[in-house]
Amino acid sequence: MYTAEFAADPQAYFDYMRHHGATAPVELAPGVPATLVTDYAAALDLLQNPGDFRKDPRRWRDLNEGRISPDSPVLPLLGPRPTCMFTDGAEHLRLRQAVTESFARVDSHRLSVNVDRIAHYLLAQFSTRGSADLLNDYAKQLPLFVFNELFGCPAEIGDRVMFGVSGIFDGINAERANEVLIQAVAELVALKRARPGDDVTSWLMQHPAKLDDAEMIHQLVLLIGAGAEPLRNLIANTVHLLLTNDRYAQNGLLEEALDDTLWHNPPISNYAPHYPARDMEFAGGKLSAGDLVLVGFQAANAASARSAAGQSSNRAHLAWSAGPHACPSKEPARLITLAAIEHLFNELPDVELAVPEESLTWRPGPFNRALAQLPARFTPTTPRRAVQPQPSQTAQGSAADTDANKERGGLWSSFLKWVRA
Repeated sequence: MYTAEFAADPQAYFDYMRHHGATAPVELAPGVPATLVTDYAAALDLLQNPGDFRKDPRRWRDLNEGRISPDSPVLPLLGPRPTCMFTDGAEHLRLRQAVTESFARVDSHRLSVNVDRIAHYLLAQFSTRGSADLLNDYAKQLPLFVFNELFGCPAEIGDRVMFGVSGIFDGINAERANEVLIQAVAELVALKRARPGDDVTSWLMQHPAKLDDAEMIHQLVLLIGAGAEPLRNLIANTVHLLLTNDRYAQNGLLEEALDDTLWHNPPISNYAPHYPARDMEFAGGKLSAGDLVLVGFQAANAASARSAAGQSSNRAHLAWSAGPHACPSKEPARLITLAAIEHLFNELPDVELAVPEESLTWRPGPFNRALAQLPARFTPTTPRRAVQPQPSQTAQGSAADTDANKERGGLWSSFLKWVRA
């Protein structure tokens, strides 16, 4: 599941996997086996059954017995962390409540205003050129900007957060990028302990769950990373659908395009790691305690779409997961995605693909459904407001450039200067 061939045509692989039944053996990276659930009903059964299927990776037998290399590329997304995603029972409930109740304080109007100005800023960076890579110039950047706003990141910390998240998911010196991200978030936690603000970081810190510094750091790394990467792919994949299928754009079916993307090209295609609490029979197969079991969201959605189960609602897909570990912020995610795409098409109404659709490539990887680029062209516009020039090194630069970025400022610093101009 980590090859370019799988990324190019995952449905062909899923069709083959179904010969095994509702579950199939897969390899996430060299030497990392797992079981993938490809059936919709079986996936729901697993996601809604925390008694039999646990989330704590310390149960992962292959990891405990030393068969997973410490430098495995999948370990940063599967290894143990004290977060609401990787805990069970009372500890999960405590951390989950802190996250959901802190996010519930986000004002949708304020969020919408923030997305508006971030979208305007990013579009102004390239709208006069007449061409852009809508993935790397827009869809990738916008969620990181939004999350820096939500979490109250000042300029220099926000630059490093953007660098760290981008490096982890793009594989550009990921180990160093992870160090940069954790250090930046640790500084953010220390800052908010001393000077709390009107932001998610401060609200999470003030929650009755009383998260300590380590829990705060890991929760923020999870929320920023697990929020930014799926949003980047959701925006890009929905724009891809709008640019390659005239029915949606011509009829103004933006929300339908979003939901169809969540069905057929969900931003996280395979994830939700679980571990059986005991040896068991499941969906016609056998699982052993401590096996790594993942949900194939894209495969399960496709299986459901072929049956009556998928016809009851256009939002019955599993892209947000389900059960006690379902996405805690799907409504803000929808708001951000729809607002970002509306701005794009309002400001660039004649935007179109700059290359044949079949030449687009999808990033290899076992977890994400992610385009590598989305080249587009459009009629150049006249900027309504002057924009600060981008620095020569951005969040996509090398780890060696991080100290230099502190001196001259990165993308987040440039945006904050533009807002204050």
